[in-house]
Amino acid sequence: MPRPLPDILPIRWPAGTAAPPPDTEAALDRAARLLVEGGLVAIPTETVYGLAARADAPEAVGRIFAAKGRPQTNPLIVHVADEAMARRLASAWPDTAARITAQLWPGPVTVVVPRGETIPDEVTAGGDTVALRCPEHPLTRRLIEKAGVPLAAPSANRSLAVSPTTAAHVLESLGNRIDLILDGGPCSRGIESTVVDCSASPPRILRPGPVGHEQLEAILGAPPAIATEPSGDASASVARSPGMMARHYAPKTPLVLASDAAARVAELLASGKRVGWLTRAAEIPETRRLAASKDLLVIPMPDDPDAFAARLYATLHALDKRELATIVVDEPPPGDAWRAVRDRLTRAATK
Repeated sequence: MPRPLPDILPIRWPAGTAAPPPDTEAALDRAARLLVEGGLVAIPTETVYGLAARADAPEAVGRIFAAKGRPQTNPLIVHVADEAMARRLASAWPDTAARITAQLWPGPVTVVVPRGETIPDEVTAGGDTVALRCPEHPLTRRLIEKAGVPLAAPSANRSLAVSPTTAAHVLESLGNRIDLILDGGPCSRGIESTVVDCSASPPRILRPGPVGHEQLEAILGAPPAIATEPSGDASASVARSPGMMARHYAPKTPLVLASDAAARVAELLASGKRVGWLTRAAEIPETRRLAASKDLLVIPMPDDPDAFAARLYATLHALDKRELATIVVDEPPPGDAWRAVRDRLTRAATK
């Protein structure tokens, strides 16, 4: 007999209140018990929804990989309630990690540091470092405090697919593979955290995210390096960080990044294809002319990189339900502000 679908429990913490309402506390208590017992719980964060298990239990961590279909060579980020918990999981705490966490935690940045003895191989893919993050979402930190253990939590979706930014996305992707979903509403940031390798000198950005290169340079007093883009499938060898596979964050519908998106859309329409187009230029005459086609769905996107990022994954999830032949996306502008969006779209477009 198949497993039942997981319960979805709404959790809220109204602004200006000292503590969450009783129903939210009860939901967090239930989730904490499940996690302590080795269960899998989907949790909201400010970036994307995570699939959490206690990070100190190899069997529980193994359930994450099984539920996601994730390669064992792809390490996990461990979520902590505060810096004190993070330091207990590391064998050393580099000065660069101290500077970043002092200014940016809680927040959407992950630091990679030398691994402590309490972290099992299953979390780090056998590597000698561990990726640690203190999430901005207050209810996620409260859950970690209630559980009393750090939580390994990659995105709560099947491996390589578009990350979830709502509880409904989690249910669609993972279904009865998990035990519980905590619904904290849509994620505010919408893309995964910035990952900085603080075990390297100079520190390296392994995955761009909401915290940009220029912001990190101001904190560190020197520019961090940027990891070389992978040219192949990183699942063949142990990765230093999550999010480094050449193909990742991909919708089911083929996605194309185009420097001349209007021309690419016109070409696809001429060949009889149904197309979705994410564009920052929805109001220009050429876009409006093409939008008259019954086979084209134009999605206006913000010209602000943070707003674009916040909307991106939810838009791709929605377009996957429209039976389109192709999704075309305007190539993002150059520069640091768009680096994270460019990274996600480049990987999503990789075949």
